[in-house]
Amino acid sequence: MELAGITKRFPGVVANHDIHLTVRRGTVHALCGENGAGKSTLMKILYGMQKPDEGTITLDGEQVSLHSPADAIARGIGMVHQHFMLADNLTVLENVVLGAEKLHGIGGRAKAKIKEISDAYGLGVRPDALVEDLGVADRQRVEILKVLYRGARTLILDEPTAVLVPQEVDALFDNLRELKAEGLTVIFISHKLGEVLSVADDITVIRRGTTVGTAVPSETTPKQLAELMVGEELPSPETRESTVTDTPMLTVDGLHLSATDPDGVVRAVLDGISFTIHKGEVLGIAGVEGNGQAELVEAIMGMRDPDAGTVTLDGTDISHVPTRKRREDGIGYIPEDRHRHALLLEAPLWENRILGHVTEKPNSKGALLDLKAARADTERIVREYDVRTPGIEVTAASLSGGNQQKLIVGREMSHDPKLLIAAHPTRGVDVGAQAQIWDQIRKARHEGLAVLLISADLDELIGLSDTLRVMFRGRLVADADPASITPEELGSAMTGATSGHLEHEADAEAAAEAAEAAEAAPETAQEATQDDDASADDAREGREEEEGGDGK
Repeated sequence: MELAGITKRFPGVVANHDIHLTVRRGTVHALCGENGAGKSTLMKILYGMQKPDEGTITLDGEQVSLHSPADAIARGIGMVHQHFMLADNLTVLENVVLGAEKLHGIGGRAKAKIKEISDAYGLGVRPDALVEDLGVADRQRVEILKVLYRGARTLILDEPTAVLVPQEVDALFDNLRELKAEGLTVIFISHKLGEVLSVADDITVIRRGTTVGTAVPSETTPKQLAELMVGEELPSPETRESTVTDTPMLTVDGLHLSATDPDGVVRAVLDGISFTIHKGEVLGIAGVEGNGQAELVEAIMGMRDPDAGTVTLDGTDISHVPTRKRREDGIGYIPEDRHRHALLLEAPLWENRILGHVTEKPNSKGALLDLKAARADTERIVREYDVRTPGIEVTAASLSGGNQQKLIVGREMSHDPKLLIAAHPTRGVDVGAQAQIWDQIRKARHEGLAVLLISADLDELIGLSDTLRVMFRGRLVADADPASITPEELGSAMTGATSGHLEHEADAEAAAEAAEAAEAAPETAQEATQDDDASADDAREGREEEEGGDGK
């Protein structure tokens, strides 16, 4: 595949300018660049979603013109977008076969084919599940399955590892290597430079819409690649000094929430969640997507009514307070899905700046909106957060995913929140923007901000968090020390395994059960406690033997 001299202009901006890209058949080719560099536009051109103003596309030696995704699919090109193209009100099966009904029908044969592909690549996709009930990671797997279902020989993957834990990333990369061995080609767009260097055969870097260089992974370091991309060194999320105070800012106590799954079974989504975040503290929650993190955030924000439990903000019970009032009381919110919960894509940037803060300054003056002030403040956010845009009148949809994220972060941080709920705050942003967002969080934390951080980037979780907890099947199952835990150990705990550097709540529960037994039967208290201690010791010894750890 060869793209030569590709140029694409939009009103007020040149997205691609004289880009050259050569991809060898049967390789994994990484495409790197900062937010707004033009990566997604280039791939949309290759997928037939955009038509270039200049330049040529050559596939297997033949110059082609791709007028639509149907043309690209017919030539064996499939794309998994950073922002998913799924219909929430349809099942997985219906989403996969939509537009491809002629391949295997829409019934049993299609279902069998989906299961075959899902099993072959370890996707774990259930054809009958409703998409609106799926987490972000499962939605991504459905998108990958859609591409494979259509028989793609060239796969374009836009930020495919954004929501995966290290073990899942390793499994994905193993699959990519298998695809490569079978002669398939993968174009891999990513901001995670270590991953790029580990899986790619070739790397092309674009900056400000044009090609600036190529790299060979075996001869390149992450630092060199970062400098080629944005002219800066690779940032670190590490927080060096503690700013945690003794003043509680958010207390969640005994939160329970049930939901009915697609099979009609009622299950506990949140099962007795309790924690406290203090002023100046970042509490990180690690967990594989779909283990209750999204529901926890929505319960704290007032978007879901829990079955039981309380939420207290700065000493005030807000368990039954509407979402807007929670916002006004000082909660900033960066949602995990910016398109569904953070932006109006067809509205201009200044209108998106107002979202969630309609009643607050500078957006309002008394009972009326202050549009002049809102526009001026949007200009400030664009400058301070380096949102790459030709102006504040363009729609949010016209921005790259990373620039959309910078606008959201700027909006939420502009109201000096007491508590920031940050779900994947740097998802889809380049290394420069990532460093800027980390700096903003660290600065606000130093000034007393409490942060609930949920992220699939384990380095980010470990680096930013003062306290780290693991969520599994709707429960907080373990605590981890950010100073000693590794991403690999944290990833293992997220999948239900144990780690020598984690303190598991099972031990605490065993002690509590022993205490209850002592109260109920004083005459056998010593006996019961000894039994429980022995059980806990046996469990710890088993873990030590299995992991070679110290069992802490």
